[in-house]
Amino acid sequence: MSGKRIFITGIAGFLGSHIAERCLAEGHRVSGCDNLMGGYLDNVPSGALFHQIDCNDFTALAALLKDVDIVYHCAATAYEGLSVFSPHLVTRNVVTATSGVVSAAAANGVKRFVLCSSMARYGTNKVPFTEDMVPAPQDPYGIAKWCAERLLANIAETHGMEWVVAVPHNIIGPRQRYDDPYRNVAAIFINLMLQGRQPFIYGDGNQRRCFSFVSDVVDPLLRMATDKHCVHEVINIGPDDEFVTINELAAMIARLLDFELQPHRIESRPQEVFFANCCADKARRLLDYQPKVKLEESLAVMIDWIKSRGPRPFIHNLELEIDGPLAPKTWSQKIL
Repeated sequence: MSGKRIFITGIAGFLGSHIAERCLAEGHRVSGCDNLMGGYLDNVPSGALFHQIDCNDFTALAALLKDVDIVYHCAATAYEGLSVFSPHLVTRNVVTATSGVVSAAAANGVKRFVLCSSMARYGTNKVPFTEDMVPAPQDPYGIAKWCAERLLANIAETHGMEWVVAVPHNIIGPRQRYDDPYRNVAAIFINLMLQGRQPFIYGDGNQRRCFSFVSDVVDPLLRMATDKHCVHEVINIGPDDEFVTINELAAMIARLLDFELQPHRIESRPQEVFFANCCADKARRLLDYQPKVKLEESLAVMIDWIKSRGPRPFIHNLELEIDGPLAPKTWSQKIL
């Protein structure tokens, strides 16, 4: 693709800013919006037109999406664990926000809409997750993402707009919010250890995850914007090897930092999926997906980036809607 008009929600966020940078490098006209709840303003690349608006503002979006060819919807309150305790916040900023962006895109005749979903959609399914599985989300965030996907398909197909759903998982790399106490486990661990503080590990730490370096996610996302074979497809984006425990992740970061690891052990979080790993066969077949950056290299790059900015205190900017006995004390007591 070349010379397209591309609009990116969450453009000041981690993934949205990287997509914007690549699209600009390929000669596209890029604009986007962000409410700055979960991103950094200096993430927005030079050359992109930035609008500080919320995706729930349909009137503003309808004006901004005039003459746009492609929409990437990256914005979301991507707080899977927190959604158990703040379901209204998460649902509003995933489901309602998505309905606003999709409706504004359809009203303006946008050609293709790429939605960034989450592997939280798979929930209690057996690993590795495949796209043909019936979603079984285990928490409000996963439920909201699955609902957003169905909204997109329904509205887009009714009004003649092409759609694609990407399912990236556990993306890490530079520009990720590392002073956020509610998400981004690798960034939280690095920020704590750089402050000389021990990380907090929920439960026994044997939950298993795969992690994707951001550049390995952006490459297939760019193809999703124009490839004809992707229309009406849901596609997992992320490695299906290096399936590590949270304990192993913490140990790897500690080794890279030469940090003596003695983590705090705290209660398990309710509704947490224990094993989460997606099969990438469909992405290999449709998008020639081939991740290039291994986990240890990804973490080393993140460490260097966070060191360059300096470790920061965590910002507890989101209140728990249900602050009961099940709420992790890392959040309820703000001990991070």
